[in-house]
Amino acid sequence: MRLLDELRDRIAAHARPGLSTPIDGLLLSRVTTVEPYHVLTEPLLIIMAQGGKRLMLGDAVFEYRSGQYLIVTAELAVTGHFLRSDAKTPSLAVGMRLRPAAIAALLLRAPAPRRPRTTTNPSVIATGAADVELLDALVRMVRLLDRPCDIPVLAPLIEQEILWRLLTGPHADMIGQIGRADSELNHIGRAISWIRENYAEPMQIADLAGLAQMSASTFHRHFRAITAMSPLQFQKHIRLQEARALLVAKAGDVAGIGHLVGYDSPTQFNREYRRQFGLPPGQDAARLRTGDGVADGHRLP
Repeated sequence: MRLLDELRDRIAAHARPGLSTPIDGLLLSRVTTVEPYHVLTEPLLIIMAQGGKRLMLGDAVFEYRSGQYLIVTAELAVTGHFLRSDAKTPSLAVGMRLRPAAIAALLLRAPAPRRPRTTTNPSVIATGAADVELLDALVRMVRLLDRPCDIPVLAPLIEQEILWRLLTGPHADMIGQIGRADSELNHIGRAISWIRENYAEPMQIADLAGLAQMSASTFHRHFRAITAMSPLQFQKHIRLQEARALLVAKAGDVAGIGHLVGYDSPTQFNREYRRQFGLPPGQDAARLRTGDGVADGHRLP
C-alpha cells in the first residue's frame, strides 16, 4: 500500500529518541529490539508502519502489526514486546495523543451511537485495520514535519480530521468516553491522575473513591476493570517506573532513589524492582545507560 510505504519512510526519516516531534501531540517511534518493556500509557492512537507488537493488560493480550492501529483511552500500566525488530528492520510507529478537549468539541456533531452507551466496564484498548482515510490523514500530518511553517495552521485541522474518523468509526463509543466529562472512564481517570502525580505519597481508597464520586467498593471494582490492577498495584507500578527513569538519568544511591519514590524499605524496593524488570536496580540502570536496552519511556505502547 503506497500510503503505508510513505508513512514508514517518513517515520524512519524523522523519528528521534524521546518520541516527541515539532508537532504537539504527534509521536514517532523507531525501535530495534524485541526486549520486553513496561510502560505507562496515556490516551493514544498508534499506527504501526513496520513490524508488530504484542501488548498485555492483565490477562488480556492485544496484537497489532503493520497497517493496524492500537487505541488506548486511559492511563494504564502495560507490558509487551515487539514481534520482530532489529537494526535492519526496526519497528516503526506513529502515535497521536487523544486530547479530551478536542474530542469533546466534536462530540455534538458526531452521529448518534448505534447502540445505547454503556457505562459498565468500558473498553480501554482496541486494535484493528487502519482504513485508507485514517492512513491518508496520518501521512499528511507527518508530511508537515518537512514544512514547519505549515504546522501551526494545518496540524490542528488534520488532528480534527483524524478524531472525526475515530468518532465515526467502529470504536466511536470508546473514543467518545474520553471527551465526556460524565463518563465512568473520566471519573476513574481523576483518581488515576492523582496517583500518577502523587505516587510517592500514602493513599487512601476512600479519598480516591471520593475523587471518582463513587463508593469505595464500586470504585475499587471499576478501577480494576479499567486498569486490570488494584489502586495499590497501579501505584507500585508507577513508583518502579519513576525509579527506573531516575536511575537511568543519573547514577546514584539506589536506596535513596527507592525512598524518593515512596519505599521505606531498601530490601522491598530491590525485591519489587527485580521482579518487575528482571535485574536489581543498579544493574538494570547500568545496562540501559550503556545502550544494551531501551528505556521504556522512549517507546509507544
